[in-house]
Amino acid sequence: MSDILFPGNDFSTFEKQDKVLVGVSGGVDSAVCVHILREQGFAVTGAVIRFSPAHDKAVEEARKAAAALGIPLEIIEAGEEFERQVVEPFCQAYCAGRTPNPCVLCNPTVKLKLLAARADELGIPFIATGHYARVEQTAAGQYHIAQPASVARDQSYMLYRLGQDILSRLCLPLGEFEKEDIRQIARDLGLPCADSPDSMEICFIPDGDYAAFIRGRGLEDKPGRFIAPDGKDLGPHKGVMHYTLGQRKGLGLALGKPAFVKAIRENGDVELGWAGEEFFSGMTLRDVCCAAGGELPAGDYLVKIRSAAKPVPCHYDGKGLVRFEEPARAPAPGQSAVFYGGGLVLGGGFIDQILD
Repeated sequence: MSDILFPGNDFSTFEKQDKVLVGVSGGVDSAVCVHILREQGFAVTGAVIRFSPAHDKAVEEARKAAAALGIPLEIIEAGEEFERQVVEPFCQAYCAGRTPNPCVLCNPTVKLKLLAARADELGIPFIATGHYARVEQTAAGQYHIAQPASVARDQSYMLYRLGQDILSRLCLPLGEFEKEDIRQIARDLGLPCADSPDSMEICFIPDGDYAAFIRGRGLEDKPGRFIAPDGKDLGPHKGVMHYTLGQRKGLGLALGKPAFVKAIRENGDVELGWAGEEFFSGMTLRDVCCAAGGELPAGDYLVKIRSAAKPVPCHYDGKGLVRFEEPARAPAPGQSAVFYGGGLVLGGGFIDQILD
């Protein structure tokens, strides 16, 4: 982008920016987020969101963290909205052979939305979270999520669907730090969460057994057959919810050389390819959004097809079609494709179909 950028989350020069509502989880990131904002002169109130019964422990940890930090804590009940906006779409997507990312759905429709609503009720103008990302504003006045200082911890991908209403009041102070810096600050403050492990699983499925969780909700898995790279029928598989595009491990097949999941067909069959063939020239997207509002214009971008993936060059036609400059490994239907330019998140959409 050609616009001159200036930080959107440097609030030290703004007279009215004296109150902030911080999303607190009980973990080290949100605890240090509170500390940093207080050091910048904010009056901080914490808020923990109870998304489901699986989050009761997080609520208690947030209570302890708020007490240790000496801040008031709001508890926001979000069970019905979280179920409707996140859990149900997640389960339906897996049953259809897609690979959803629940955080991408939750951040704009539940987490940041409810945090902003409670801030409005309390008369607090700003909200904050412990995400590793930044907010920057262009010279034209538009706000964007920007990549953080820490490449390894970059969470900008997860926030790409946030609109201007949220971005214009969002503080992301951890975007300037590495994770070890945050842990050291917590140690210096004597916080008990300083060395707590990072959560790696989906928050509402703590044991990571997606299939068992979905079956427990009474949803039927789609059966089908394994189809070998040469078209041979290899027999039935366990159900499409057990497989994702690009998967190489856990197939339970002995084919003489490594294979991967190349496609999941609408009839439930899982098509296999040989390792080394899992690169594709393009993809189509649905529900494309633009951070600045309106339609995302056609053009050349960098695109991430997974949260931890390196952005790769591509061309977007403005109508949902993406062509990679060089074939990209295993874009998965249901995941998001997020477009970047100049370190800013410019927009993105949900991967729909993969193109050879």
